[in-house]
Order: sequence, then structure tokens, then C-alpha cells
Amino acid sequence: MKQVLQNLRDGRTELADIPCPRPARGQLLIRTSRTLVSAGTERMLVDFGRAGFIDKARQQPDKVRQVLDKVRTDGLLPTLQAVRNKLDQPLPMGYCNVGEVVELGAGVTGFAVGDRVASNGRHAEMVAVPVNLCAHVPDAVSDDEAAFTVLGAIALQGIRLVQPTLGEAVVVTGLGLIGLVTVQLLKAQGCRVLGLDFDADKLALARRFGAEVVDLKSGADPVAAAQAFSRGRGVDAVIITASTKSNEPVHQAALMCRKRGRIVLVGVTGLELSRADFFEKELSFQVSCSYGPGRYDPNYEDKGQDYPVGFVRWTEQRNFEAVLDMLAERRLDVSTLVSHRFDIAEAARAYEVVGGAEPSLGILLRYPAAPTGQAGARRARTVRLAAPVGASAAAPASGAVAGHARLSVIGAGNYAGAVLVPAFKAAGAELLRVASAGGASSLHLGRKFGFAEATTDVDALIADPDCNAVVVSTRHDTHADFVRRALAAGKHVFVEKPLALTSAELGAIESAATAAPGRIVMVGFNRRFAPQVARVRQLLAATPGPKAFVMTVNAGAIPAQHWTQDATVGGGRLLGEGCHFVDLLRFLAGAPIESHQVARMRAATPDTATVTLHFADGSLGTIHYFANGSKAFAKERLETFAAGRVLQLDNFRRLAGFGWPGFAKMNLWRQDKGQAACAAAFVQAVRSGGPSPIPLPELLEVGRVSIAIEEALR
Repeated sequence: MKQVLQNLRDGRTELADIPCPRPARGQLLIRTSRTLVSAGTERMLVDFGRAGFIDKARQQPDKVRQVLDKVRTDGLLPTLQAVRNKLDQPLPMGYCNVGEVVELGAGVTGFAVGDRVASNGRHAEMVAVPVNLCAHVPDAVSDDEAAFTVLGAIALQGIRLVQPTLGEAVVVTGLGLIGLVTVQLLKAQGCRVLGLDFDADKLALARRFGAEVVDLKSGADPVAAAQAFSRGRGVDAVIITASTKSNEPVHQAALMCRKRGRIVLVGVTGLELSRADFFEKELSFQVSCSYGPGRYDPNYEDKGQDYPVGFVRWTEQRNFEAVLDMLAERRLDVSTLVSHRFDIAEAARAYEVVGGAEPSLGILLRYPAAPTGQAGARRARTVRLAAPVGASAAAPASGAVAGHARLSVIGAGNYAGAVLVPAFKAAGAELLRVASAGGASSLHLGRKFGFAEATTDVDALIADPDCNAVVVSTRHDTHADFVRRALAAGKHVFVEKPLALTSAELGAIESAATAAPGRIVMVGFNRRFAPQVARVRQLLAATPGPKAFVMTVNAGAIPAQHWTQDATVGGGRLLGEGCHFVDLLRFLAGAPIESHQVARMRAATPDTATVTLHFADGSLGTIHYFANGSKAFAKERLETFAAGRVLQLDNFRRLAGFGWPGFAKMNLWRQDKGQAACAAAFVQAVRSGGPSPIPLPELLEVGRVSIAIEEALR
């Protein structure tokens, strides 16, 4: 299927052939008929992509500070590589979609195959969208009109925050698509509306919709006009739908308002506010968040947990429905807002208009209906990228060809693209298939690293007889199931941490591994493969008696609603990431963990805690996992005390020895956490048919302890 992607590095727009997504639980798979290009949001993205590195930095000062912090802690080269990887990722464009439901994900109710729906889906022939971001399109509303639903909801949410009443005087600053829809919805609520803009054609449309207007290009004073419009009282409210770096729209809005007037920012402006502007009038100022309540709430958007209507009357989805009702009743006219129509094959031309000087307003993209008998082609979940290296359709089901590691990867996120896949490629693995849920990221990694195919079909990937090893780099709640299924298919498995989220999942993996003798299970516990850790292990091996380890992790704060903090999805940070350090201390101690204690900081999220591990040989390990530190400080420090000697490892760059005969330091030019060596060890084990680089009993032990730690914290 075709999808519009943009390259953030150079601003290039591409119509790519990507695998069709598979609807996850609570999602609809929609065959698109129309999408609307958001001239404001998408032009900003195009302009950002076309900007040079200096201009990009100026536009995102917060990101620049993060980059500088990373340079100080991790070094210049890893930081530059991370920035390049981020800018290299394709950005799926669009958020105003109309189409027909062709498949339902598990648990979906209220929708059926064949329904016509509006959603925030991308510019793509097929989109998978959560149910709470979809709404039924009434029969009286055309596809062209319904494409304005999401954009209309943005305008409507700004109005809901203003809370206008019949007869109030409201100014709309900026008469682009959202501004012109805002004018109409305000008029429908009985408000008097004054529109401000520099464009004569947009002013004419606003006048047609019943607003009075001020041509800013003529030099007219908008504040004086607003005073006259409000009969000298000051306007009741101002809705700013403009896009500009200037602070002037907010300043002017404050001057226009009456005492205790309301200002809502829907667009993007400078926000250097003057206290004097707001103080005397006791003005209220609020920034509107997209489509309405539920936006960016994973429980609402991803898990489908609706807000009770008695407590939250207007959610994202209910705002969609309200806009569609207005369209059906002909109280909202969007037909006059369409300036261009392009077939999806002409998407590049559409974005030339968006990013160019040609006047434009609403740009619609049209999608072809699936010809009879070809619907399956548009829903193909695998895209061929290159001829598989050394693969044969006649390969045995086990894929066990001596001397070969034929890998397929499930998960194409940031870590997979920046670390895992490059490491496996450098280790000489043959890359067959890469899978992602949406398809765009698997296409990107597939083309970048030379995979044979990009896919959204995980079942086919696991069953592929040419593949003898599967790499799992997905969200944590999927790890155990993918490991179990890959083992059942006779594959070796490399899975990113954690191995599992529950004891039951660990038991299922242990059973699957027992039923697949000779198959390797390995977790990406890369730190034990770091060169400096190998040196520490070597020094400790010659040191008698128990050791004491202190692992300090400056983890940094992550919002409580982030998926890694979700017990059912991420497992919690002490399980999801903390298991790394449980494994590291277990490796250095060289003895089983007999017991552990956990202490959590009071009145803090469960990711600020101290864990104490007691080992069978008498060694003691302490893990300080803190989320309340500064990102300017190095993330990880390991201190080892043994026989009157101390080793200190700072952020996998500097290793210092105190009191060690013949050893003083081991410093690296760049940080090395062992990812490359970890991947290479797995590839070598698959090639040679040797044992797992990390014994399965150790993986299960670390998994059980890490699960117990997280359970104690909660």
C-alpha cells in the first residue's frame, strides 16, 4: 500500500510502498478514500525538515540542551549518532482521514466492517486507528466534507475552552482552515465574530460566513477595531488560530479583551507574555490541546477506556461526532475551504503546494477504490525489498544451516534501529525480515540495513523456514509470547530485556525451551559484555572472598503515564530496565542471588528505590535506581569493593582502580555498553551450534528476582 512519509533530515516527501498494518486490539483497519492536508501543522513539519541543522537547533532549544547533556555524559560520537538516527527516521504525515472499515481488531464494539468513518489516520491507503479516535460518518456527509472532521474538532475544542454564550463578541485571530471553521462554529452558537488576517481571500470567506473582518495587511489597527466591534466594552474572548513566532497576537488579544476576558491559543505563537497585559483585567489564558479530552492519554486512546459522559461530556470522539453532526445539518460549510485536490499518486505535488508560495487552503488527497479482485494487494502485509542473502525456499524448517545466522527482527523502534540491528549486521548475520505494527518503521530499517523484506505479519515471520533466529525488540508485554512462539517454531531467540513480566510467563518460557533442545534463548543483557566489565570480572576472579557492589543509576524522570511505568505493558522501570543491573551484579558476583530487599522513596513513583541483593558466596550488591536526579549527571556508575581494593566504572567510559597491583585505569574514547559484543556472541552461538552466551538458568533467576522487586515496589 502507499503512504506519505517525510524525511526530517532534508524535508523530502516520499510516497512509499509499505506493508499494510494489522489492526491491534481495539483498533479498526480502514481503507482510505480521502485525507486532508493540514496546511498549518504539516507545513511546519515540511519547513522544519528543509531547515539546516543550525535552524533546526534554533527551533528546538529544549532538544539542544538534551543533546549537550548527552555529549557531556556519553561523549560526542554517540550523541551525533543518536541525533542522526532520530532525524533519519521517516515521519508518517497526516491526521485527517475518511474511509471504510475493512477489518476489526479484537474487542471492538460499536463498529462493523463496511462502516464509513472519520479518524485521525495518516495519509495512507490503509490505516489502523483506535476506536476512540474514530467516528461514524452520517449518510448526508460526503467523504470530502468528512475529511475536515478532525481539524473541525481542533477548532471546536478551542471554542469549548472559551465557553461562549449567546451574543458574546469573540475575535478569531488567523483565518486559515481552523480559523474559518472556528468562525462558523461560533456563529452557530449565536456569537458575534470579528476575524483578523492578512489574506484578502480568507477575509472574504470569513465575511461570507457572517463575521466582520479586519485586514491586517492594510495597516488597520486590530485593537481599535475590536473596541469598536465590542461597542467600547472590550471583546469577551479571543481565539488565536494563527501560526507565527511573534508574541504580538497574544499581546493584542489582551488589549482587546474586556475585564476578565478569555484568551485561548489553538495555533502556535510566541509566548513571552507581559504580566501588565493580564494583571489589571484579570484575564484568563489557556492553551487548547488538540481534539479534546483524551488526547495523549494512553488509557483513552490506546486502551479504549472512554470517559463517563456524565463527568466528561465532550471527549475527542464526541467532538468528532459533533462536527459531523454540524456538517450533516449544513451548519458548517467546508466545501468552500477546498483549494486543491490531488490523487494520492500526486502527493509530492501536494506538498510542493504546502511548502511553496502558491496560495492554498484545504488540500484533499483522493485514494483509489480497490479494483475487483485486487483488494488483497492493497492489504499485503509484506513488502519485498531485496533478494535474501543465501536463503532458499527449500531450507529445512529449523533453518539450521551450519555456519549461518539468518535473523528476522520483530520490532523496528528507536533502539532496534540505532543499536540492535546495526550490531547484528556488523556481526555478520543475514537479515531476512523486519516487522513493525504500522509498517513505516519496518520499511525504513529494512531499506537502511538491507533486509530482504519489511512486514507487519509476525506470524509469517516466525514461521519462515529460511529464518533460524528471531530477535524480539517490542514493548515488554509482548516479549514472553514472542519468545515462546519462536521457540515452538524451532528458532533461536534473542529478546530485549525484560524476558517476561510475570512468573507465569517465565514458567511458560522455561517449558518452551525444554521442549526445544538446542535452541538458544538469550536476553539483551549487554552490560556484562562491555569491555570494561570484562576487565572488572577478570580482576575480581583473582581476588578471594566476597565482594561488595554499589550500582548507582541516574535514571531520570519519566511521566507516570508513560508505557514503561504501566505494570501491564512496560512492567515498571525496575523490571523493565532495572533487570539490567540485577544481571550485571549477578554476573560479577558469579554466584546465585539468595535473597533481596527493596526500599522505595516515600511519596515518589516506584522508580526511585534502592535494592539490596545477597549472593550465595557472601557478596553484597546494592542498586540505587533514582529518577530524581539531573540529566546533566552521568547515568550509570559501578563501584566494586574487594579485599581492600576498589574499582570505579563511570558511565562505561572511565574505569579506575584503587589499590589494584598492576592496574590503574582503562578509559575509552567513546562509551561502550557492550551491545555490539552481546549481539556478536549470540550470532556466533547460532553459527556454531554452541550454548547460549548467558545460561538459561541465570536468565530465569534474574527474571524472577526482577519481577519480585517490581512487585515489592507496587
